Amino acid sequence: MTDDSPKLQEPRRWCGDGWTAQVLKNEDDDGWAVAMIKDGEPEPALVGPWTMGRDKKNPKPLDGPAFSTLVKTASEFVRRHEQQLHASLHQSITVTARSARITVSLDIEPDDDNPQALLSAHGDGGELLAQARVAASFKLNRASAVAWAEGGFKPPAT
Repeated sequence: MTDDSPKLQEPRRWCGDGWTAQVLKNEDDDGWAVAMIKDGEPEPALVGPWTMGRDKKNPKPLDGPAFSTLVKTASEFVRRHEQQLHASLHQSITVTARSARITVSLDIEPDDDNPQALLSAHGDGGELLAQARVAASFKLNRASAVAWAEGGFKPPAT
């Protein structure tokens, strides 16, 4: 499988591998910055400092190794951000309550107008014990999980 998208290789702008690197004047000081923009995205995924050239006035030109490093760094940054977002939206904790091991999960459904979440309890064998809709602001922790289970899985007050 080959990448049919055209590759642009200019001193201050490189495109390829689904990314564009753009060297920009840093308006806050005399230096330069490089913005990494993923194809199809309106905003840069990552902006960082860029090296000055030998004349100490203009930026060092982009090259193949630098572009490869920037693509790898920006891809890892985006992947970590996605993992962090997933972890914040899908939480799980295992507690002992009602003489059993129970895994309580909170799955937040982000929505600008009506965010909500689904609280679920599963037994040791994976069987669904209970589910309840809760506010997206519900705090899942050991105490709230045990209280929900010990209270007979009644929908928690929000």
